[in-house]
Amino acid sequence: MHLLKVPLFRLLAINLAIGAVIAIAMVAALLVLNPLNLRHMIFSDREPVAVLAVLMFDFFITFGSAAMGTAIMALGRGAEDGGSVERARMAAGADLH
Repeated sequence: MHLLKVPLFRLLAINLAIGAVIAIAMVAALLVLNPLNLRHMIFSDREPVAVLAVLMFDFFITFGSAAMGTAIMALGRGAEDGGSVERARMAAGADLH
């Protein structure tokens, strides 16, 4: 059985990928914005690749699991019990009928 054909696995894989993209964006933003001279501290280390790898791994775990957890918790929500899609349409003033 191919794993991507299993709906739950596919849901988790997609959300893990979303979390990974967010992690990459956050690390890139930290390097670009350089808060508290972080970029200088990272690249002045003897092993900047190791520091970046640990930072990426930590962000990947954090944002990947947050995205997957959000997807799992949102599974039970449907249109009839005020799911996020319906709330977004109502907030935008769209006609639901």
